[in-house]
Amino acid sequence: MKQKIFNRTGRATALLMAAIIAMTGCDYSLSGNESSGTVQIDESTAESAKEQDSAGKQAAGEPVVRELYDVMTVPYMRLQAYGDTADAALALGVEKIESLDALLSTGNPESEIGKLNASGSAKLGGDASYLLKTSLDLYQQTDGAFDVSVYPLMELWGFTNLFDTGLEEAIEEAEKKVKEKAEKGGTGSGKESEPASEETREAPLDADIQEVLKKVDCSKIEFNEETGEVTLPEGMKIDFGGIAKGYASQSVAEILRENGITSAIMDLGGNIQAVGRKPNGSKWRIALNDRNKGGFLGILTVEDCAVITSGGYERNFRDAEGNVYHHIIDPKTGHPADNGFSVDASVTIVCGNGTMADALSTAMYVCGPEKAMEYWRAHRDEFQMIMMTDGNKMYVTEGIADDYQSDYKFEVIH
Repeated sequence: MKQKIFNRTGRATALLMAAIIAMTGCDYSLSGNESSGTVQIDESTAESAKEQDSAGKQAAGEPVVRELYDVMTVPYMRLQAYGDTADAALALGVEKIESLDALLSTGNPESEIGKLNASGSAKLGGDASYLLKTSLDLYQQTDGAFDVSVYPLMELWGFTNLFDTGLEEAIEEAEKKVKEKAEKGGTGSGKESEPASEETREAPLDADIQEVLKKVDCSKIEFNEETGEVTLPEGMKIDFGGIAKGYASQSVAEILRENGITSAIMDLGGNIQAVGRKPNGSKWRIALNDRNKGGFLGILTVEDCAVITSGGYERNFRDAEGNVYHHIIDPKTGHPADNGFSVDASVTIVCGNGTMADALSTAMYVCGPEKAMEYWRAHRDEFQMIMMTDGNKMYVTEGIADDYQSDYKFEVIH
């Protein structure tokens, strides 16, 4: 059964740029996730990248590719691995993603989370227990910036709605873009892309926001880590949307490694997870989308890690007065975060742990640039970060500065 795509109208085409990558024969993934940035290829380096990869592909064989549609609120996912065991390993990876989708979906009343939200109590299995424990730990570490109980606020603001853009229309539009580029005699440029159209509606009343805020505070969740038993306060609902895809990519990466895969790249709706390096031994090249100018913020070379971005420009709406409201809600105020990161800003997290990368991209966005820098300095061995603030000022942590190239001037955080 086909699901509606989870986002505002026009978003499906942006996410399906991953499909365009596959159609054009280029296997370089780019960052941006369902809660963050659009996926676009670094066209300026595509041809040279193909040449560099040719020898490696001949040695390791052609990649095995698996594609998934309408899963974990993402219209399109692409998993690519190299090696003799790639086919069987990817089959296990796909099975894991589909099982997590069935397990964690807030829109499925039969899922563990659907049942928990409906009844207020449940006994969670291993995956959901791990995610809840991790989420509660991060809530404490980030002073409440990452809060999975924010779901009632997301409902109030209308960011859990399923819009009418269908997968078929998205694929048709993606194929059209590929055809247009081919007719122009080349692969085109990322700078040709345009942001998706904005939805127009009214923001909720402040009185309603304050009322719903009473239901938000995951420190009030009662959770027994040993048994998996959890009880929510009355009216509270949780959602793992800010961490689940990162956990899925991390889980699949672990499955691939366990089955002998040393080279793979996965795009879970823009959540990028790399296993090892490319078959020829070079690092993967990840391009970060530039909402303001089109094209890319920069190109990052990585190995064996996750690269995940959060940006307010991915899901937002405009009211009749022209005010824009994005989907990254500050759990303390009940309003979209507005502390140096707003609708055109972004935070990219680079981390060996995909679960942490996903959650921290949201948490650091809510924290704002200054607090995000403080948090990184206290946890510099755990992750790296690229920030584009409201004033178009870019910051890059020192651990990845040498692996990052950008036309923007950026300040290295020490």
